[in-house]
Amino acid sequence: MSTTIAGATPSATTPIPRQIRYIIGNEGCERFSFYGMRNILTVFLVTSLLQHLPEADRAGAAKHVFHTFVIGVYFFPLLGGWLADRFLGKYHTIFWLSLVYCAGHLCLALFETSRPGFYTGLCLIALGSGGIKPCVAAFVGDQFDQTNKHRAKLVFDAFYWIINFGSFFASLLMPIFLRNFGGAIAFGIPGALMFIATLILWLGRKRYVFVPPAPPDPHSFLRVARTALVSGRPGLALAAVGMVVALVEFVLVPSFGFVVSFCSALVALIAFGGAGVWLQLENARGRHPDEAVEGVRTVLRVLVLFFLVTPFWSLFDQKASTWVLQADAMTKPSWFQSSQMQALNPLLVMLLIPFNNLVLYPALRRLGLEMTALRRMTAGIAFSGLAWIVVGGMQVVLDGGHAFSITWQVLPYALLTLGEVLVSATGLEFAYSQSPPAMKGALMAFWNLSVTVGNLWVLVVNGAVKNVTVTDFIASTGFGVTAFQMFFFAGFAFVAALAFGLVARRYQVVDYYRKVPV
Repeated sequence: MSTTIAGATPSATTPIPRQIRYIIGNEGCERFSFYGMRNILTVFLVTSLLQHLPEADRAGAAKHVFHTFVIGVYFFPLLGGWLADRFLGKYHTIFWLSLVYCAGHLCLALFETSRPGFYTGLCLIALGSGGIKPCVAAFVGDQFDQTNKHRAKLVFDAFYWIINFGSFFASLLMPIFLRNFGGAIAFGIPGALMFIATLILWLGRKRYVFVPPAPPDPHSFLRVARTALVSGRPGLALAAVGMVVALVEFVLVPSFGFVVSFCSALVALIAFGGAGVWLQLENARGRHPDEAVEGVRTVLRVLVLFFLVTPFWSLFDQKASTWVLQADAMTKPSWFQSSQMQALNPLLVMLLIPFNNLVLYPALRRLGLEMTALRRMTAGIAFSGLAWIVVGGMQVVLDGGHAFSITWQVLPYALLTLGEVLVSATGLEFAYSQSPPAMKGALMAFWNLSVTVGNLWVLVVNGAVKNVTVTDFIASTGFGVTAFQMFFFAGFAFVAALAFGLVARRYQVVDYYRKVPV
């Protein structure tokens, strides 16, 4: 069921806003810079920066650094969304954090042999890239209103297409530059592209629609949530349980590491606190307008869906770590680098987005099946599980000592990419359309936080297989540790797809695009 907020009637001839080209151009260059450094990061860590470690430990350490970095990238959207919604606005948040982003790239290029300097660069990139992440997609949405919102889906698809255009060339070229010219050049080129991205954004500054930051609101999400939470003992009890769980996570820091403990504590606080608010939300009526209360209810319902997407991200992001390390053990031409296989992902995205929109979805519609956003996301999570069934089977062959061509990785890349198109491209527009006006940047940040939680699951599972009891159990199954993990993640995705589909059936879609032109 869909509820549309009243507004102007869209016209089929309404053009796409002209200023969109600056945002799309900025995004293409920024994505080249990000994926250019990210897709060579695991290889660079194993072959260069972590050479001080025993050879057997380098792959595991590289995966830990990589997924910790990704956690940071998708955690800092919380900060960026808050700054944009409350203080700076989306444009200024994007611009100033883009300069931080550029500084991070500079550190990678200058400190390729220094772990403190290199890790500082990764931190700055995580802050810059993560901070702008919720703002860019929301800034695209701000350029639309009720008169042209029907063009937004096309633009969001183009937005996601240009992301993958930049990613394709970065994935194809940067491994070659790393092999032939070293880390300084390979990390310096993405830095130059990030500077160009910032310049393109700045050039369009006089053309954008600017939705100002929301003023202090006595009926904001946090204020309404607090009113509901303190209105009764059951809600407070749930919040207290969340705090206890969070404290226990920090006590376990020596065992799991600060990043895992901090993120787990954050998840506990959000989950238990949100449950307490939901339980007593009706108590906030009277002290807050019905519209504000319903806005909080919408956000909480969306967060449940976002949480169920997290297993998808734990599978998807390992294509740049676990899958690259698997490719290293496969047969391939001497001129081909394992990390170049990642270029398949954006190439397939650029093919699948127009294919889905022009061929697949219309064909399914003629058969009476409307592929709504939530149906697409359910199917996408399941396709990611299929991809990991395939790579798990390939790992079993490798563990048996048999030669296996890297060409076979094309199949799981195709399945995973289909899942990505169905989940990620759809999720960008869904997150924006379901966000109450004062919470757009923040809710987009929660969408990105789902990626943080997905990578958290990876670190937790990787930490668990170091336990003797767990490794003994895996050995009893007849599988190697890596193959067992692959099948485990596949099952994780299938369970998540089932849960997501069941929750989605009861979800009432709303429409929070602007009512009138700004």
